[in-house]
Amino acid sequence: MEDGRKAIRVRLSGRVQGVSFRVWTRTEAEKLGLSGWVRNEDDGSVTALIVGAEGAVSTMMDRLWKGPNGATVSGVTSQDVDPGQGPDGFRIIG
Repeated sequence: MEDGRKAIRVRLSGRVQGVSFRVWTRTEAEKLGLSGWVRNEDDGSVTALIVGAEGAVSTMMDRLWKGPNGATVSGVTSQDVDPGQGPDGFRIIG
């Protein structure tokens, strides 16, 4: 971690596609001042890169467990990654 920044790659499983999860994730990340990206995976999961202040990343992790209305999150796994790799802003890819 450098300068209080943290970066994680998160994989979410459950009913996380077809419920506007990516748009909701981008909105929540922007509210917290986070950067990164979110995408759907072929296996029905969602993957995201979350980069920002450690406290904001932790808050985002809590929010990801709940997700938007209509989502049912059954699993969240995360892996620390280099915080220097984060893009500017937060975008939906794929």
